[in-house]
Amino acid sequence: MTTTADQILQQADWLKTPGIKAVFAAIEQDGDEARVVGGAVRNTLLGHPVPDVDIATTASPQTVMERTLAAGLKPVGTGIDHGTVTVVSNGYPYEVTTLREDVETFGRQARVVFGRNWTRDAERRDFTLNALYVDCDGRLHDPLGGLDDCLNRRVRFIGEPDKRIQEDYLRILRFFRIYAAYGAGEMDADGLGACLRQRDGLRHLSAERIGHEMRRLLRAPLAGSALTMMNDCGLWEIATGGLARIDDYLALRSLEATASDVTDPELGLVVLAGFVREDVERVCDRLRLSNAERDRMRTAWAAMKCLRQADGLPEAEHLVYQFGRQGAVDGLLGRWAGLRAQGSDPTEIFGGLLERLREVAVPEFPVKGADLIAAGHSPGRALGDSLKALEAEWRDSGFSLSKQDLLTRAGAAT
Repeated sequence: MTTTADQILQQADWLKTPGIKAVFAAIEQDGDEARVVGGAVRNTLLGHPVPDVDIATTASPQTVMERTLAAGLKPVGTGIDHGTVTVVSNGYPYEVTTLREDVETFGRQARVVFGRNWTRDAERRDFTLNALYVDCDGRLHDPLGGLDDCLNRRVRFIGEPDKRIQEDYLRILRFFRIYAAYGAGEMDADGLGACLRQRDGLRHLSAERIGHEMRRLLRAPLAGSALTMMNDCGLWEIATGGLARIDDYLALRSLEATASDVTDPELGLVVLAGFVREDVERVCDRLRLSNAERDRMRTAWAAMKCLRQADGLPEAEHLVYQFGRQGAVDGLLGRWAGLRAQGSDPTEIFGGLLERLREVAVPEFPVKGADLIAAGHSPGRALGDSLKALEAEWRDSGFSLSKQDLLTRAGAAT
C-alpha cells in the first residue's frame, strides 16, 4: 500500500500538538481559513526535522491579534505591517501571515495587498516545493503542482525565474541553499540561467542577509555541489569578494563520516577562502560574522598554518595547548582536506591524531606570576619574560616538568 502525502502529513507530530490546535481554533472563525505552509510541509514530506511551523490565513493581521488574544494565546505583532503576527501557544511561537497578492507591478516593485486567494498567495512564493499548504485535518493543498517537485527533490522557481529573483535578489542564494539542503540530481537549468543573468543583484544585498544564507548553505548535505556551481557562475566571488578552493572544500566534506565538524560554517569558510590571513578577515567582514565565529576562523587558520609548516606531525597535547581543542581539530581537518585535494590520503595518521585531540586533556601551565612574586621576584616586564621562558621549557619537556621543577629552574624554589 502506497502512503499518500495526506497520510504522511496527518501523522506529523507537530500537527497534533495542543498548541497548534489552539491557534487553528482561534483563527478559523466566521469563514476564515488557516493552513500551515512552506518548510514544515516540505520537510515532513521529505522526512526532515521540522524546526518551526508557519501558518498562512485569510484573516487580517488585526483579526489574528484579536482572536488569538481572546482565546488566551499571546499574539505579538512582530511584522504586522507586512501581515505577520507571532502567536505563542503552549510555549511555542507560530508565525501567522495573512495571504498576500500583487495587484500592480512597477518594474521590480509590486504593490501588495492582503487577500483571500490561496493560489495568488502561492504565486508570490519562491519555489514550487515551498508553495504547499496543509489544513488542520492534514489535507494537502497544492495550488501550483509543487508536490511532484517536492517528492522528486526538484528546486524550481515559481513562474518566471528572473522575475522571482528581481523581487528579492537573496533568492539567488536561497536557490543554491534549498538545493543543497533538499535537492537531488542536476540543478534546474532555468533557475541556474536566471541566477547567472541576475547575479549582479547580489551586490545590492546587505552583508547580514548574505552571511545568514551562506552559513545555512554550508551546513547542508549537498553544499559541495551547490558551491561548485556557485563558483562556476561567478556568484562566490560576488558574495565573498575572493576566490574559492572548491577542491579543498569537497575533500573536507568527504571527511563528514569521520568528523561532523566539517559541516560547521566557520571551518568551511576557512578551507574555502583562507589562502592568507587577510582572506579570513575579509570574509569575516563581508559576511558580518560574530566575534565568536571570527575567533574560531582565525584559530583554525593559524592551526592549519602550523600543521602545514611543521616538519612532522605535532603531538596532540601541543596542538590543544596552543590552539584549544576545537582549534586543533579544525586545523587538523583543514590540513587533512588540503592533502586529500592534492591526491594524498593520510587517513591512518591523521585519524589517529584526531582521536587523540578529542580525548587528551588540555595541559595547564602550573606556574603563575604570583608564584614568582611570592618567591622574591619583582613585578614588571622581567617577571613576564621569566614566565614565558619557563612556559617554553615546560612545553619543550612535553609538559612533564612539575611546578616545583619550574620554580627551581627559575631560581625560586620554595
